[in-house]
Amino acid sequence: MVELKTDTSIEAMRVTGQVVGRALTAVREAADVGVSLLELDEVARGVLREAGATSPFLGYRPSFAPVPFPAVICASVNDAIVHGIPDGYRLRDGDLVSIDCGAQLGGWAGDSAISFIVGTPRPADVRLIETVERALAAGIEAAVVGNRIGDIAHAIGSVCRSAGYGVPDGFGGHGIGRRMHEDPGVPNEGRPGRGMRLRHGLVLAIEPMVTASGHDGYHAAPDGWTLRTNDGSRAAHAEHTVAITDDGPRILTAR
Repeated sequence: MVELKTDTSIEAMRVTGQVVGRALTAVREAADVGVSLLELDEVARGVLREAGATSPFLGYRPSFAPVPFPAVICASVNDAIVHGIPDGYRLRDGDLVSIDCGAQLGGWAGDSAISFIVGTPRPADVRLIETVERALAAGIEAAVVGNRIGDIAHAIGSVCRSAGYGVPDGFGGHGIGRRMHEDPGVPNEGRPGRGMRLRHGLVLAIEPMVTASGHDGYHAAPDGWTLRTNDGSRAAHAEHTVAITDDGPRILTAR
């Protein structure tokens, strides 16, 4: 079931989204060579705690997961696409890191993700991140009243494919509101003019993912959560929670 949010609810979701944005900013600022992924998770926990927010990630257990998720961020490094569990791994010079974070505050959820490079950047990684950010921007630009879900999907996929990158099959964005995952699904590839029509009050988490090799294949790591590229190529991920309004798309997780 798709719930359209009132303007008051959208504003409340923006407050939650600001917490997510602050958490991601703090994590990015803390990320440096020698810092562990567990330490980054603690940084995000501190931001949520200070805001009086909780994490929709912590304890989350969808049907595929062997155990509840044990952290408040997903920390995916290099060939990890999404859902990386923070552990004692210490960041190295040149690592490509994707951080996904959510918050629950006042009954509303927010969800956002960023990718960045620790230390010395590789030009190929810079291009990968720039592309996933352009894909996110294109998806948001297509998120206007009167368009359809397929228009968002097509905009995202066109940017990723034209750059020669892979798009992991079966993963994409989602509706968001009282819960982190709501209807409708938002694929990262699709045909324009197809799918549900976008209306004022629909709120979506739009989240492109790209793999550097151009191949779409991935597999689950032994932890049952982390998804890694089959060929070991690097991946990047970006996401914003976006409200569709009569005045255009409104990013609720702006940083």
